[in-house]
Amino acid sequence: MGKIIVNLDVEMAKRKVSLGELAERVGLTQANLSILKTGKARAVRFTTLEAICRELNCQPGDILAYEE
Repeated sequence: MGKIIVNLDVEMAKRKVSLGELAERVGLTQANLSILKTGKARAVRFTTLEAICRELNCQPGDILAYEE
């Protein structure tokens, strides 16, 4: 059984964006963004993914990956 890998921390590090800064820019709490960043989220809204991609200037595939 495969799983979804969240590479949000990698994309944030590439752009030198802190958790607090990104949370503020996308309108999430730091706690909720941290849950997503650590891969513990059970779901992500497309609007949230869209806002993160907009702020980090990346594609959804840069943040999310599937692994067997």
